[in-house]
Amino acid sequence: MDQVAVFAKDLTRVFGSFVAVDHVTFEVPQGEIFGFLGPNGAGKTTTIKILCGLLTPSSGKGMVTGYDVNSESEEIKKHIGYMSQKFSLYEDLTVSENLDFFGGVYGLDDETKARRSLWVLEMAGLTDKTDTITGSLPLGWKQRLALGCAILHEPPVLFLDEPTSGVDPLSRRNFWELINDLASQGVTIFVTTHYMEEAEYCNRLALMSAGKIVALGTPSELKKKWMPESVIDLECDQLMRASELLQKEPVFSEAAVFGSSIHLVTLNPNEAEEKTRSILTNNGITIERLEVITPSLEDVFVTLTSPERKLGKSDSQPRT
Repeated sequence: MDQVAVFAKDLTRVFGSFVAVDHVTFEVPQGEIFGFLGPNGAGKTTTIKILCGLLTPSSGKGMVTGYDVNSESEEIKKHIGYMSQKFSLYEDLTVSENLDFFGGVYGLDDETKARRSLWVLEMAGLTDKTDTITGSLPLGWKQRLALGCAILHEPPVLFLDEPTSGVDPLSRRNFWELINDLASQGVTIFVTTHYMEEAEYCNRLALMSAGKIVALGTPSELKKKWMPESVIDLECDQLMRASELLQKEPVFSEAAVFGSSIHLVTLNPNEAEEKTRSILTNNGITIERLEVITPSLEDVFVTLTSPERKLGKSDSQPRT
């Protein structure tokens, strides 16, 4: 059995009458990229802060690299890397000054600090930017530098809280290449994100909603288990009007706008296609594309967090 790097059992955090984290349970083996996927306010950041020793849980158990979140938070901080969603470096310092500062915080000796700083500069592509003021760097480079500072001390577990928020798609892809390289070296990566395409890069995912884990598994497992229905992708003019019309039809369990199209979830794709063509044609809406597609993680998440499912009214059932 793989060594468990992060463990949580009924982890709960309450602020007054608000339950931010609600009896969360999971395990993360060493070397895995484990993702927390969910919208803002789902409880992802609060869970990470508990696991990093920054917040004490109201109840439940948690272990990180063998240390208890309730009683050994200071030891946890020494053995993890943490990169918050808010840019955490000193913008008025140069790149090399930031590296020197964080190396000192982690208690690295001069030789180790110099060796690790050189590695970070090469990893982040900043070897020619050592004297550049950090605040003047493009956001993508800032994020890579922040990642490097978080792993200067070579921690076995790295927590990344929405690390690519606000970063352009190319920089986001480059950042994930660095994450994959670290995981291949045995570093456990715990990452929160609300980008569905990023979630596909994780070995396993926990989908969070309102403080609870509503599903847990690999991306393919989640799609197979929670999407027994077909998904039809519809492109048309008058997108919002079309969505309103189709939401009223009982043949669809979901009719949600996804960018420039509508995803229609149904148990009867043939009947659904006929119904869609009939309704939209009769209402003067032009269909540009209508086809059955492979469900995405976003489809899964919308299905799991829909008001109908929360109220127990959804007809959808997971595959067994």
